[in-house]
Amino acid sequence: MNATNSLKDIIIKPLMTEKVVSAEQQGKHTFLVRHTANKITVRKAIENIYGVKVKDVNIMPHRQKKVMRRFGQGIKGIRAKKAIVTLVKGESLKKSK
Repeated sequence: MNATNSLKDIIIKPLMTEKVVSAEQQGKHTFLVRHTANKITVRKAIENIYGVKVKDVNIMPHRQKKVMRRFGQGIKGIRAKKAIVTLVKGESLKKSK
């Protein structure tokens, strides 16, 4: 597996909620990333995929929901982290590479 494919595998999907959409006006975009990702790899992946300059990256755990199943508790969701990426002023994710 080469470096380009592994960087594309880090980003699972962009998150779209009301809170995220309002933060996008300030240049902050939110992504769901693999649980093994760190700030450096997320920065490289965003810069490689979208061709933009990243100013800052914040990462927090994305909780899996506990649900009741027929025979006890289970877990719903995927094991991942949430990354909030701040872009340099004047950059946007509209243009893709």
